[in-house]
Amino acid sequence: MKLLGLDVGTKRIGAALSDELMITAQGIDTIYRQDLQRDLDLINGLVKANNVTEVVVGLPLNMDGSYSAKTKEVVEFAGNLARVVQIPVKTWDERLTTVQAERVLLEADMSRAKRKKVTDKLAAQMILQSYMDSRKKGQDNV
Repeated sequence: MKLLGLDVGTKRIGAALSDELMITAQGIDTIYRQDLQRDLDLINGLVKANNVTEVVVGLPLNMDGSYSAKTKEVVEFAGNLARVVQIPVKTWDERLTTVQAERVLLEADMSRAKRKKVTDKLAAQMILQSYMDSRKKGQDNV
């Protein structure tokens, strides 16, 4: 069983993949967004190429847990994705993952240009790792 984690932004979508045992997540790709159908097709390609059985999409909640306009866009994207990939697509609280990813890369003294290329992939990795860790503890998703 493999999981695909996604950090969906307006310009880029970060992607991460779990190992077979669902112990670790690794960033695998950054998709530069062009249009919805192309984005969905590229993600479906990742699903098929990696034998993914479930997709986890980061849900950008407000700090108080409420929905924003961006949250609604991601929920709609996840619904569209579920129709294309035809496997379970779940959402997972992603509050502060992009901030955490930026902090990790800053601490690694990575240049701004390099950070921009890997931030989304690292955020997707953090979303997926958090989801997998919570499953081990028996918590439910958002």
